[in-house]
Formats: sequence, structure tokens, C-alpha cells
Amino acid sequence: MNHQLKFKNMRTGDKVFDIVNYTLLTLIMVIVLYPVLYIVAASFSDPQAVVSGEVFILPVRPTLRGYEAVFKNKKILTGFANSVYYLVVGTLLNLVMTMLCAYPLSRKEFYGRGIFTGIVVFTMFFDAGIISNYMVVQSAGLMNSIWAIILPGAINVWYMIIMRTFFSDIPEELFESARLDGANDLTIFVKMVLPLSKAVLATMVLFYAVGFWNQWLQPLIYLNDRSRFPMQLILRNIVLGTDAALSKSMSASADMATMSLNIKYAVIFITILPILMVYPFVQKYFVKGVMVGSVKG
Repeated sequence: MNHQLKFKNMRTGDKVFDIVNYTLLTLIMVIVLYPVLYIVAASFSDPQAVVSGEVFILPVRPTLRGYEAVFKNKKILTGFANSVYYLVVGTLLNLVMTMLCAYPLSRKEFYGRGIFTGIVVFTMFFDAGIISNYMVVQSAGLMNSIWAIILPGAINVWYMIIMRTFFSDIPEELFESARLDGANDLTIFVKMVLPLSKAVLATMVLFYAVGFWNQWLQPLIYLNDRSRFPMQLILRNIVLGTDAALSKSMSASADMATMSLNIKYAVIFITILPILMVYPFVQKYFVKGVMVGSVKG
């Protein structure tokens, strides 16, 4: 009722803006949500219904045969475990490295912070390229290892700038009080800065975790051992049909050629499910952390 009264008292221009805004947001939501709903419905639908195009939003003749075929394949389970391993180790290392870079650059008393900030930001606009990075990783002996995936991007410059801005917004009086109590920089960072930075830390964890979970190009370039492939790279090979042995084993386990589409959708849904499950728990921190530095009024 209050919203209706408020809408009636609004000026015509504001009403038009709200109507257009809500219409566009609804349209974007439908565009984003429909592919996800279709993938879920297709993964649970009868293979013949998927092939014939009967599936729209709800499953047609629901079945779990696609998921049974997926979980019987050891390569997919190994890829899922590899993705979780890369995500946990990579996110922890990247978060620590980003914090250790952002905190000194946020302190005004840090000598030469402008020069170091300029050097770091320079790397954000000018990248060496895939070939140069490949040569560096190869010469460092990191090929076909987890470090080839994690170390080249250990610090995301944009994420570091967000964290640096957040640290800079902490009142200077808190630092002065801590120093009067005899705390050194390490104590201040661990016992004061980090507890006050839960929002931005949760945001960075989400950013890095999503990046590692969706990563497939670097594993494709640096990994030769198929037992080390992450889930996304295996999914890519399934969708493109470039892994003949995997596709053949999956078709044999399903005992039907028509199961291929059903299996692909099942694998896609399995890969996006962990992020969909985690996001609601960190969403409240995400909004606060990503809005750091914005104009508030």
C-alpha cells in the first residue's frame, strides 16, 4: 500500500524512469535465467525429448540416466576433484598475496607507494601475452603442475586496487591508537585490519573462487596430463567432442547415442551448481565489498 502511494506521488519523469528500469531489469533477468532453467530441465529430461526439442523450462519425462552416466565416469569425478583442489589452494594463495600487496600500498607512510602502485597498475594495461607467459612458465619448470595455473595470476591488479581502497578507508585514528598501545605493523594488520575487512575479503574470495572454477584456458595450455585436467576443461572437450575416448565411454555407459546431449547438460549443471550454492551465503558481504569507494549519501 505504501509503495502504491509513493508511486502515485512521484513525478511523471520518475514514474517513466522506474517503469523503464524495472522493465529492462526484468528482461535481463529472463535472458540470464532462461538458459540456466533450460539446462536444468534438459539434464533431467528424457534424451528423446531433448533431441526432439520438447523441453522448454520444465523436465519432460524426468529421468536421472544422464547423471548416472556422468557419475559412473571416473574422468569427470577426477576433474571435479581437481577443480576443487585448484580452487581451494589458488584462492587461499591469491587472497594472501593480494592482501600483502594491498596493505602496504594503502599506508600513507609507506615510502615510494606511488611508484610501486604505478608499476603494479602498468601490468594491468600491458600484458606480456600468452607466448611470453608460456615461455616463463616453461623455463621455471612449472609445466604440468598446479603452480602453472596459480602463480602466473597470483595477484589480480584490479582486485588488489579494490582491497587497497578498502584498507585506505579505515580511520587513521585506529592505527594511531594501536601504535600507542605498542602494536607493530604485523599486529595491526592481523588483529585490527583483517577483522574490519570481512566484507572485502569475502568479495575477493568469491571473485577468485569463481575465476578458478571457470578456468579452462590456462589448464589447456600448461597441462598435458589428463589426470590433472579440471572440470571445465573436461566439459569443454565433451561439448566440442574433442575427447573421443571420453565421449565413447560415456555413450557406452549410457548405452544410447541419444544420451550425449542429456549428458552434456548434466555435466554443465554439475559445474555451475557449486557456485550457485555458495553465492547466497556471501552475497551480503559481496554488495558491501564491491561498493567500496563509491559515493555515498
